[in-house]
Amino acid sequence: MINIFEVNETNKMIEQENLDVRTITMGISLLDCIDPDLDALNQKIYEKITTKARNLVATGDEIAKEYGIPVVNKRISVTPIALVGGAACKKTEDFVTIARTLDKCAKEVGVNFIGGYSALVSKGMTPAEELLIRSIPQAMAETERVCSSVNVGSTKTGINMDAVKLMGEIVLATAEATREQDSLGCAKLVVFCNAPDDNPFMAGAFHGVTEADCIINVGVSGPGVVKKALEQVRGEDFGTLCEMIKRTAFKVTRVGQLVAREASRRLDVPFGIVDLSLAPTPAIGDSVAEILEEIGLERAGAPGTTAALALLNDQVKKGGVMAAAAVGGLSGAFIPVSEDQGMIDAVNEGALTLEKLEAMTCVCSVGLDMIAVPGDTKATTLAGIIADESAIGMVNQKTTAVRLIPVIGKGVGETVEFGGLLGYAPIMPVNSFSCDAFVQRGGRIPAPIHSFKN
Repeated sequence: MINIFEVNETNKMIEQENLDVRTITMGISLLDCIDPDLDALNQKIYEKITTKARNLVATGDEIAKEYGIPVVNKRISVTPIALVGGAACKKTEDFVTIARTLDKCAKEVGVNFIGGYSALVSKGMTPAEELLIRSIPQAMAETERVCSSVNVGSTKTGINMDAVKLMGEIVLATAEATREQDSLGCAKLVVFCNAPDDNPFMAGAFHGVTEADCIINVGVSGPGVVKKALEQVRGEDFGTLCEMIKRTAFKVTRVGQLVAREASRRLDVPFGIVDLSLAPTPAIGDSVAEILEEIGLERAGAPGTTAALALLNDQVKKGGVMAAAAVGGLSGAFIPVSEDQGMIDAVNEGALTLEKLEAMTCVCSVGLDMIAVPGDTKATTLAGIIADESAIGMVNQKTTAVRLIPVIGKGVGETVEFGGLLGYAPIMPVNSFSCDAFVQRGGRIPAPIHSFKN
């Protein structure tokens, strides 16, 4: 039974500590839309999405108003479009027509993003998957709300280095195609290893082929709540610290479970998962970096940062998993630079480098996220970074991702402003030594020995 103390405590989290439900994401299968006729395919996609999601935004707003819980974003994820469009799309422009249809759907139903302009190529690429990947720069430039992702590796299959090389080129081409918006297209493009099928967060969300026809996934967020709670145990030992994180994560996740259950019931769509991720925003006091500093670091990036992040990630999962009927997605701590004021401050003060961020991704749930780099960074260098991050995910049997933004026309020492939840970021330096010969080898890095579990 919920008592008045718990009600007041939750209200305080919402009003003073930036607790919110970051997103309700409706996953929609488009497998039944497949058609060899491109016009028919686009029409089927439009009709299914606008029918299934017609009440999504209104329902999220109703729940937020009724329960007093901010539901910041309402989003849609769809079956990877490389699978859906394979029969109809014979050139890159054909896939771009689907991107435009998705964008039209997103605007009509009122969601802020739609994810699933995606390809899963961890072991190899079909002609359709390669066409979709090559269409990404144009698709990101010509749409506003469409997000794209490409899975280039997994623990089971290894890393497709041909795809990694291509994605280095595509990231740079996307930056160039959207240079008038400070290369904003790259903020809507994620390269994954071990991509999850049920992630509600953008830009990496897509609706996995093993999922039901339609599903509701919810992502919660409460870095400010965790930071405030840890202030109560300042100076205490790690056991006490861990207990506080677990208890707080439980409370935050219960809010997400409530919203997920209500959205599922009102939309008559099955509940999928709650994603336990601590997702920061540019708002003051809503920072994962500030949690790490509350644990005892002068600045994020100082010695001890990776250990502190590992502790935080593990305790959030342990506390959250008990509060939800099912958890999934990424579930842990996001460490995006542009979306976290504490991370931005750490970069500006020289405490946090790209290499330290890479080390942190070994123990967090995501990867190198929303990092602005010089616009003259070579495609092979971007591919090398993607390969490094994929290797971390592959060997550690976890999801890792790369969302790098080479800002055309800008260099180290400058800042790029994206606005809204995407925030702003300092341009970070990248190692200038070449990995050209490594990337040019091609082929596939084999799966690690511990992947053979049959």
